[in-house]
Amino acid sequence: MNADHADPLPVVYIRDIGTVPDTQRWLCRTLWSRGAVGLLGGPAKCFKTHLALDLAVSVASATPVLGRFVVEDAGVALVYLAEDALPHVRTRIESLCHHRALDIAALHLAVITTPVLRLDTARDQDRLRTTVEQLKPRLLVLDPLVRLHTRDENDATQISALLSYFRDLQRQFDLALMLVHHTSKRQHSQPGQSLRGSSDLHAFGDRSWYLVRHGDNVTLTVEHRSAPAPKPMTLALIADDGDIGMHLEVRDEPSAPRDERPSELEGHVVSTLQSRGEPASRKDLRAALRINNERLGAALCALEQRGVIRRTPAGWTLAGSADLPHSTRSTP
Repeated sequence: MNADHADPLPVVYIRDIGTVPDTQRWLCRTLWSRGAVGLLGGPAKCFKTHLALDLAVSVASATPVLGRFVVEDAGVALVYLAEDALPHVRTRIESLCHHRALDIAALHLAVITTPVLRLDTARDQDRLRTTVEQLKPRLLVLDPLVRLHTRDENDATQISALLSYFRDLQRQFDLALMLVHHTSKRQHSQPGQSLRGSSDLHAFGDRSWYLVRHGDNVTLTVEHRSAPAPKPMTLALIADDGDIGMHLEVRDEPSAPRDERPSELEGHVVSTLQSRGEPASRKDLRAALRINNERLGAALCALEQRGVIRRTPAGWTLAGSADLPHSTRSTP
């Protein structure tokens, strides 16, 4: 077709693009956002599948991930475990249900049962797309990535085409997508640089988790593209009631005393909420304080963790005047 007569690309002015409501930002608070794609990376035998299923069961049951992190956007979870027989998959999920006192019959979690899934082929890409369209899952977990294709993961051209399919799937159906992948034994300054294969894999993730084993425990590091991440945490695999089930648990470790004094920006956030006398959306706060979204997000996260403010369906509000540090009572 002559370029002079080709249909134009779709375009919209930035002012006409809707914003994402604050209440829909997180799939699981501070760990994974709604509609994000990313990887769960780690070496062999470091509980990657245990952690992926913990997230899937949490989303499917609206129970906290790892018993701590609130699920804000629960829904159907869809998983494919290429290296586990179906009875083993059920046993893993039953273990988590047993620990959380959940009825597995009421769990909104579905399992893809095909023995082989090759997502570098048009046929299986279409089959997965149709499955997602029918089930409308909030979360899709594919474990592990290496069993889902026959391409050279070290070739950026080959792997980028596969990653483009995953991104298209996420955008078309507004689902969160987690790919479980292996890391190399070499240590790097950034955990994502240890992912096996092309650097495109690291660049692909909106949200990613990385596991490193230390003896009987593992360290989980969370990486976000555009939001503050929680500090790395130690996880242990715990046996329930005489090995009836297994679950991962966060191990609290002693830490140095934190400086609880608010920053100047945090003080301005609190003062703005005080003066409004009603909940404020993130957009309202940005307009009032005239700051960028990343700085505001860090301040909101810090204040929420200290219990100074809380998020409601109507927006951000003070948790209670009794909880406010004295030095936050200034005006911007």
